[in-house]
Amino acid sequence: MQNIVDLFLEFYRSLTNPDKLIALLATVLSGWWSYAALFLVIFAETGLLVGFFLPGDSLLFTIGVVAGAGELNIVLINVVLMAAAIIGDGVGYSLGRRAGPHIFNRPDSRFFRQEHLQRTHEFYEKHGGKTIIYARFVPIVRTFAPFVAGVAGMSYWRFLSFNIFGGIGWVALLTTAGYYLGSVPLVRRHFEKAIILVILLSIMPIVIEYLRARRRGKPPARKVSPRLRPDTTSELG
Repeated sequence: MQNIVDLFLEFYRSLTNPDKLIALLATVLSGWWSYAALFLVIFAETGLLVGFFLPGDSLLFTIGVVAGAGELNIVLINVVLMAAAIIGDGVGYSLGRRAGPHIFNRPDSRFFRQEHLQRTHEFYEKHGGKTIIYARFVPIVRTFAPFVAGVAGMSYWRFLSFNIFGGIGWVALLTTAGYYLGSVPLVRRHFEKAIILVILLSIMPIVIEYLRARRRGKPPARKVSPRLRPDTTSELG
């Protein structure tokens, strides 16, 4: 068990060091194990409410760098991680539909914070169904967004369309950026800054829409009690 914990910690520390992660994948997570491990990390962050601390954005960018070094197949890893992101959100949505009110009333714990849930709920009230796409690029919010959509009663097929579009876009954008930028010497020397820049660029559409909404004088989102209710996303966007 301790070996597994040590391996996970080593993997976590390697996410902002492409050379270290390449070496780790080559020596420890060789073959299909590497794809399975990466699938589980992305699935846990998007599908389990306790996975909000996992570094999805930096992981995807670094995976692109590793694929560019020839240690992973870029097409296969994209398919695997897109599936993980979509399935993970689907699990989160199902949890919201089935256990939403109970979890909203759950006390804080080491791996769960009510403030994260409330923040996501407000985000959903503001952006409606598009939250499922936007939230992909917002840490913590992306973990709770599908859950809140389930609580809000968004229809499954409407959720699925946003889920697929957002999951594919999120994975493809960040892994492709890592794949092509990872070999640039300047990027390798300032790897953590490059990750931050890519993340900031990816959330620009959200910032632009927010500024447009403020310019139109759109009223702030109402705080509503979290309960299962009919789908209202057609009104919310």
